[in-house]
Amino acid sequence: MPFFPTRTVVGALLEFQGAWQALESVMAQPPHHRPPVHPVLYLKPANTWVRAGDPVLLPPDVEEVEVGATLGISFEGAASRVSVAQALDFVSGYCVVNDVTVPHLDGPKPALLRPPMRQKCRDGFCPIGPWVRADQLRSPDALEIRAYVNGELRRRSHTGQLRRHVAQLISDVSEFMTLAPGDLLLIGVDAQPARARVGDTMAVEIDGIGRLENPLRAETAALQEAA
Repeated sequence: MPFFPTRTVVGALLEFQGAWQALESVMAQPPHHRPPVHPVLYLKPANTWVRAGDPVLLPPDVEEVEVGATLGISFEGAASRVSVAQALDFVSGYCVVNDVTVPHLDGPKPALLRPPMRQKCRDGFCPIGPWVRADQLRSPDALEIRAYVNGELRRRSHTGQLRRHVAQLISDVSEFMTLAPGDLLLIGVDAQPARARVGDTMAVEIDGIGRLENPLRAETAALQEAA
């Protein structure tokens, strides 16, 4: 069953325990001085959205990307300042998402609270795949997420490893922004995501939801073929 956003895709950083621990020492240093208290968010605008099977085109200045295996949460009601107990009542379903990202945390000390727009908002950098209704999952906090490159399993994570469970994340985000029908909230990506290059096929698989596959192609080659 397909789902495709009509409003906004919002992603959360540092929500997996492993991602938090990998950068915890940086959080106490300038310019941050302390760990973030509230969710650290970014956007995946409409130019990034593609469907299962669509090629993701890498521009000449991008050698490889991270396979951002993550869970997307869609909404059937406007969630504004909702409690943890109420949060899941506003969820319409869940989908498989690949939050494709240019690697950017390997070099100098990153500015964690600066949204990585240049690395996350390239055209086609948000494949969105299979979707299930909320009542088809026993719990969004008990899902294994797997990332593959060319059919080889490269990374496993689990929603039970989140610092904020799904209802808590929804509640905390809705405290300052409404999550409305047509919005998609991504729970984030664990530390050390798999990487892929031109010619590879990326895949993300989530228990009980399905599998999302997209090939990586060179932007210049695709433009030449279209000419």
